[in-house]
Amino acid sequence: MTDEMTIAPERARGGVPDPAPAPRRSRRRAAPRSRWQRIGSLEVLVAGMVVLLGGRVWLGRWLHAGWLETWSTVFVAICVQALPFLVLGTLLSAAIAVFVPASFLQRALPKRPALAVPVAGIAGAVLPGCECASVPVAGGLIARGVAPAAALTFLLSAPAINPVVLTATAVAFPGHPEMVLARFAASLATAAVMGWLWAGFGRPEWLRPPVRRDVAAGAARWPAFRAALQHDFLHAGGFLVIGGITAATLNVLVPRQVLGGLGSVPVVSVVVLSVLAVLLAVCSEADAFVAASLSAFPLTARLTFMVLGPMVDVKLVALQAGTFGRLFAWRFSGATFVVGIVVSSLVGWWLL
Repeated sequence: MTDEMTIAPERARGGVPDPAPAPRRSRRRAAPRSRWQRIGSLEVLVAGMVVLLGGRVWLGRWLHAGWLETWSTVFVAICVQALPFLVLGTLLSAAIAVFVPASFLQRALPKRPALAVPVAGIAGAVLPGCECASVPVAGGLIARGVAPAAALTFLLSAPAINPVVLTATAVAFPGHPEMVLARFAASLATAAVMGWLWAGFGRPEWLRPPVRRDVAAGAARWPAFRAALQHDFLHAGGFLVIGGITAATLNVLVPRQVLGGLGSVPVVSVVVLSVLAVLLAVCSEADAFVAASLSAFPLTARLTFMVLGPMVDVKLVALQAGTFGRLFAWRFSGATFVVGIVVSSLVGWWLL
């Protein structure tokens, strides 16, 4: 034991060379794997879209399945139409998250919550962003002292009435320009009503205040912008693909008679598309194209689909629960669902 203890210091001084090439070999072996790690979800998503775009006709003929060609045509049409607006929306969302100071709305909003609610709702049209980004932005505003009623109004209005979403709605409904006005009015009214309801009846113990996190002054902006852009695009693009798949499947598998029967009953059609908006969780920059493909339903039902989608869906409930607490998420989402249906039905009856 003493001989081994005396030999160890001699090796440490350099008397006996300690075999150290093992870590170098492990680094050389890890280098090829780092190249494969560069292929992420974004590359897989783009490659899948390219393969489907180029091979949809060939697959339909090879499998002798006309329904597959129809399904892929509807799916590709929805995704291709929505993709430019999706890219533009995620670019704006990432720019706002990185370059716009978090205290901007705090300085611009009135101190009284009753007056701050409509101002925050209008600010959603000036500061566009997807619904995934609106939750952390609202949490940051509350953490910096903004009234919760105003921050929650901005959370609902920003992804629903911004210029990108309204332009996409106009493109998706070229024969119905009144749909743009109806979506703007119904979404803004729903957000404002929910803000006023929280200001009047909300309790502080229902809302878990987010922890304030300030970005370091010397932090690099462009890497953060690139990371935010990739994150938002992957999230929004994935939900767009899910929505396109579901819409294409409905168009192929569900008989036209069934859709026509559901769409012929106003109340049933509104409820069906309201539930569908919650389950599909389509990004707000793309939901207008999914709604336009559901031509068997009346315009009021499709308006409700576009109003509720950016405000209440499964991914937003999860994001709100993680940011503000589960107690808040269930109560706020449930109330928004009911208010959105009522307001959309009234606006649809008035304008459509």
